[in-house]
Amino acid sequence: MGINRMIDHTLLKAEASQDQIKKLCQEAKTHDFFSVCVQPTWISLCKEELAGSGVKIATVIGFPLGANTRETKVFEAKDAIEKGADEIDMVINIGALKSGQDQLVEDEIRAIKEAIGDHILKVIIETCLLTEDEKIRACQLTLKAGGDYVKTSTGFSTGGAKLEDVKLMKDQVKDRAKVKASGGIRDFATAKKMLEAGAERLGVSAGIAIVEGEKNAESSGL
Repeated sequence: MGINRMIDHTLLKAEASQDQIKKLCQEAKTHDFFSVCVQPTWISLCKEELAGSGVKIATVIGFPLGANTRETKVFEAKDAIEKGADEIDMVINIGALKSGQDQLVEDEIRAIKEAIGDHILKVIIETCLLTEDEKIRACQLTLKAGGDYVKTSTGFSTGGAKLEDVKLMKDQVKDRAKVKASGGIRDFATAKKMLEAGAERLGVSAGIAIVEGEKNAESSGL
């Protein structure tokens, strides 16, 4: 399987225009990316643009701070699925985790997973803001609550995906959940290292550069 099938082709900037979202969808179809990842407001447009293509639609919930109420996140997630999203990338309540309110974090993840049923739930823990203990706890809470993926980053905080974090997260979830690396992955060499470290999905805006890098590596025999 090519690296393209592990890419969530991502455009989450506030200033993203309708034409840019349409272009994102066209690129995703051309390169057969696994999904596009967009803000909830663009789900309906993506559904139209991607009809019949097989490219999935992922969207973000409680993004990028994670500090919405549980009720708000649950409504947002349900609404996204109803509008055509296939996968949900939610941000945990980071402040609650850092305050030792683990049950609150777990209950919120579980409530969102229950709200979206069989749809994939990726749980963004924002590793750049956490201690190692907090990263471990976030992974364990994701497992207990039924999350399908644990994800490194929003890409909107103080840092993105790091190899050591991907390795730590994979070590925690093993085969009970998957790992998504996101934030700052801009070339094939970095993407390959993330996959080798245990990531099974990549959230990137540089998807085209990454797949072109893979082709160049293959042609060079690397």
